[in-house]
Amino acid sequence: MPDRRTAVVTGASSGIGAATARRLAAEGFAVVLTARRAERIEKLAAELPDAEAYPLDVTDRAAVNAFADHLRSTRPSVEVLVNNAGGALGTDPVAHADPSDWRAMYEVNVLGVLNMTQALLPALTASGDGTVVVLSSTAGHGTYEGGGGYVAAKHGAHVIAETLRLELCGEPVRVLEIAPGMVQTEEFALTRFRGDQERAAKVYQGVAQPLTAEDVADTVGWAVTRPSHVNIDLLVVRPRAQASNTKVHREG
Repeated sequence: MPDRRTAVVTGASSGIGAATARRLAAEGFAVVLTARRAERIEKLAAELPDAEAYPLDVTDRAAVNAFADHLRSTRPSVEVLVNNAGGALGTDPVAHADPSDWRAMYEVNVLGVLNMTQALLPALTASGDGTVVVLSSTAGHGTYEGGGGYVAAKHGAHVIAETLRLELCGEPVRVLEIAPGMVQTEEFALTRFRGDQERAAKVYQGVAQPLTAEDVADTVGWAVTRPSHVNIDLLVVRPRAQASNTKVHREG
């Protein structure tokens, strides 16, 4: 049985999730990595002290419940849940967007957060010092053209965090929301543009220093390790070159 505080990170197979798992491990947490791609999280878990890989699709409620049962039988407590799994699909305007893309984004960005939070909240509360982290986005706080489905989903994630904080007032559980702006990872834009490397690269063209996954992980690590009475309600983090979702300084 691990004697460290336990942190669960969803979407830990790449990008912000993988970087956050590394950061929390460095902070002394026993980290449970979840994602659909088993081989990736198994490789990462092998690199970290006291880490476990558990393949999981956060949109599958039965699988999420089975994961919660697994934690109850193998961990003395769970202190942190980082709801990181998410993603964007497409940039079509509302008038022409594919409803299946919107549905997929809602499933992972909103219902995935709901599934994991509901399943692990009893353990987080029982720990006496639990923390729920919702990795939303600046898209959850401002709109932009071509982003309707993703913006709507991330607004949903923001509302989950905001409402949960009200509902848990007085309970020993903090609810933190981290809302990153422009982050350059190996997969986010590529997934959004369905593998089109050229379109994905244009998102960051001329931006000297977009955020990195490690920048966001550093923010999560800092927020989670504040004293127990300190709740970071909402932390928006952008690169210096980005003033808003629609205003970005591009060189050249």
